[in-house]
This record gives sequence, C-alpha cells and structure tokens, in this order.
Amino acid sequence: MKSGRSLATPLALLAFAAAWSAGSCRDETPESVVTVPRPPKVTPDYAGIVVPPNIAPLNFVIREPGRKYQARIHSVAGEAIEVVSKTGEMLIPANQWRDLLTHNAGQELHVDVCVKTEAGTWSRYQTIVNTIAREEIDPYLVYRYMTPSSYAGKPMRICQRNLESFEEETVLDATSFGEGCVHCHTFIGNSPGRVLIGMRHISLPSATLYGHDGRVDKIGAKFGYTAWHPSGKIVAYSVNDVRQFFHNARTEIHDVVDLDSAIFCYDIEQSRIKTAPALADRKRLETYPAWTPDGKVLYFCGAPLLWTGSETVPPARYREVKYDLMRISYDIETDRWGPLETVLRAADTGLSILLPRVSPDGRFLLFCMAEYGCFPIYQPTSDLYLMDLRTGAYRKLPINSEYAEAWHSWSSNSRWIVFSSKREGGVFTRTFISHVDADGQAGKPFLLPQRRASFYDSCYCLYNMPELVAGPVPLDAKTLIRAAIGSTQIHVDSVTGATPKISSTETYRTGEASVQ
Repeated sequence: MKSGRSLATPLALLAFAAAWSAGSCRDETPESVVTVPRPPKVTPDYAGIVVPPNIAPLNFVIREPGRKYQARIHSVAGEAIEVVSKTGEMLIPANQWRDLLTHNAGQELHVDVCVKTEAGTWSRYQTIVNTIAREEIDPYLVYRYMTPSSYAGKPMRICQRNLESFEEETVLDATSFGEGCVHCHTFIGNSPGRVLIGMRHISLPSATLYGHDGRVDKIGAKFGYTAWHPSGKIVAYSVNDVRQFFHNARTEIHDVVDLDSAIFCYDIEQSRIKTAPALADRKRLETYPAWTPDGKVLYFCGAPLLWTGSETVPPARYREVKYDLMRISYDIETDRWGPLETVLRAADTGLSILLPRVSPDGRFLLFCMAEYGCFPIYQPTSDLYLMDLRTGAYRKLPINSEYAEAWHSWSSNSRWIVFSSKREGGVFTRTFISHVDADGQAGKPFLLPQRRASFYDSCYCLYNMPELVAGPVPLDAKTLIRAAIGSTQIHVDSVTGATPKISSTETYRTGEASVQ
C-alpha cells in the first residue's frame, strides 16, 4: 500500500506550485518566510539590464548566505523557469530560456529569488526586473583571449564565441607558430566573410593574414589599427612606433606611447600601399582610422608630435599628448581625398580622443576619451562617449565605471555595443554588452555570460578587442597557421615604423604614388 504521505504528494506539489507562482518560495509555510526589502546580491550583476532576445542563458550566482536557493524566471507569456541549487549557482536550462525570451521580446523579464537559511526559514527578496529587447544582437563575437603578462611569447588566441550558446572556438592560436602575437582582427562591417589578422613573430617577418573565399593570403606588411572600406577595395590602417613602459606605483602600471604614427591605405586588388598628406604629416601623430558606412568619410585621431627621435622612452612630454578627432572625405571612384576637418579638439575637451567607431546606420559615433595618450585600456580615466553625427553634440555615456572602458564595436543593427572594461577590480579586462536605443540612450551594461556563472572567479586571462559579426569566421585554424608560417606572401612596398611621412609642402597625387 502507498503511504499517506505519497497520496498527499500531488496535492502538496500543486499547493507549492501555486505559492511559487504567486512569488513565494517553494516548500515554505507562511510563518517561515521573511520578506527582505531589497533585491538579492547576484553575480554577475544581471539586474536592471536590457538583454537581447537571442542571448545565451544569463547564469548567475546568488551571493546570500543559505543552504538552499531557488529562482523563478518568468515573463508575460510562456512557462516560467524554475531553478534550484544548494550552492547558489543558478544554471538556467538553455531550451526553456530560449523559448521564454523568444516569446517575450519587448517585455519585462522577472527573476524571483528565495534563499533558505541555516535556521530553516526562507528569505524572499525583491524581484529582479530586466527587459527583453526586440532587437537581436549579432550572434558571434570575435575577441582576443590572452594572459595579462608583458613578456614576449605569452599565450594568446583569437577566439569566436556563439552568443546564442556557450560554444567557443579558437580561430588562431599564437603559440601554434612559436613565440608570436596575433592582433587587430578586422571585418568588413559585421560580415565574417573577409577578415584581416595582424601577426608578429620573433623570427618571422611581421605580416597580415587576409582570409577570404575559403583561403588565406599572407600580406607582407604589418597593419596596425585597421578599418575596411565598405567597398572591400581598400583598407585604411595605422603604422605605429609603439613603446611600452611601466609605472612604479599606480592602479594600472602599464603604459604605451606612440613615438610616431601615420595612416596608410592598402589597395587589395593592386597590392599597393599609399597615403595622403593629411594622413601622414611629419609634424603629427595619426592613428585609429574608422570609415563611415557609406565609405565617404574617414574618421581618425591626430595629435601634434612633441618630440624628436633622439628622446628617451617615454619622452619627457608624453603626458601632454592629447589626440583630436579628425575626419577627411574620400571618393572611392576617383581615389581622391577632400579637405581635412577637425571634428572635436582635445584643447576643448581637455582629454585625449581615441578609437572612433561609427554606427552601421551612420547616426552615431562612439569613441572614448582619456587623460592623455593613445592607449585607452591602460588609462583608468578612459570613458565612452557618444556623438550624434546629425548635430555634432556628444555626451558621456552613463555606462562607464571608475576603471578603463575602451575597444568598442557595434552590432549590425546599431542597437548593441560591446566593449572592454576593467571595472571588476581594475586588473582583468572583460567584455560587456549594452543596448543602445534609436535615440542613443545606452542601457546598463552586462558581463558576457558563461556556462558556469562562477567562471570569472578563477579566470585570469583578458578579453579584449571584441568584434560583433553575423556568423562564424569561415576559416579553419590549420589554414591560418599554414599561411602564417609559410614563405609565400603578397609582396608590397615595405613600411618601417611610421615612416615615410609626407610634408604638407610636398606634391602628392592620390592614387599615383606608393610608399617606398
């Protein structure tokens, strides 16, 4: 015979389910519940955020003392998700999560949390309220994953992550071709079909890997910060004489200075390098090129050159270097440049203006400003700003922290940004995601989700240079490695350091001269 307890179980379960649906804690009795007048402490901080309807589960840890933890995740439509844990780590079922978000795009997402204390009572916290956006985020993120050490040959990989799941794949591992470095992965818009990846090696010449049409070409030139023209015919890139140095006592001990820099253009079809006086002025530093979506304007950053080649590293005046935001028009059909314009002066902002990136709809310019210099991720003062290109007005975004924010990119629909931040302690760079609405209002950023919510507690590597793309990079690692170590390459005129540069008094006919 079945026991009385077993016969009562279905009725008890129905009662518990009804109580849970009303916002109560499962297994509770009215006299055993304490209402806590605040939201629960959870990590990552997934509270008050706007999430894409196609994001992987936002697994989290409840940071409240207890011996049993329960979370109920629900919205207007569909079945609620119930998660129970003895450790506080909440692992959300992927299929249920996907269904809930899909059926509730544009609605609020509620998370009810209950914690059973050691004394046997339940603590019921205020509901966490998030919003599910209507707009999806590009499903793939490509980034560099590396150790924070400063020695040559440190572990470093370019990885791609499916944001709709937790699948991660290595695109290129620098250790696969010895003590090397891979950097500056660049796509045309948000399409993964054509990619440029810079590479350096202690025994191989620096080069750029060009992936396209299922193959990889090795271009015999080192590209710095790179921007594809939307046509795919040319690539604007910087050449930087970069020097790293260190501070004795500071939150961030690393620092970087460009002793010299200039911007060049590489013609894909003709395998030629060329430039213009406004992009390679002997008296200035030029870096961080960025095209508008129509390819008619190139934005970049420029600053006066305050030293000669004979100075020590760092130069005495390195803290005085502050970059202006510049732009120059360009006609791809005639291959001619227009007049140089200063969009925003460092003298007016008091800060160094860096890393301009134009939204794919052409409406906004996202950039960062720091106290000085050219390398914002080493500047705790670096913050993100947004300029409305219709009016020229700009503002500091409310998504910044006391630590460095930089290396940002847009989704193809201009509704999401990803960026690197050191906000979690100032040491390790992590990737954060933020929603940007049609008026340029940015939502609270949230940390890139992982399969285990406790992942970042023991992750001592950095995530940097995140780029959103519409699909996976269609190249396998072996093809990239063969190209990297192979001797076959596309020959171009060599460029060493940031030279040669062009004086504003020299004659130059765009499209008819190449850098020698």
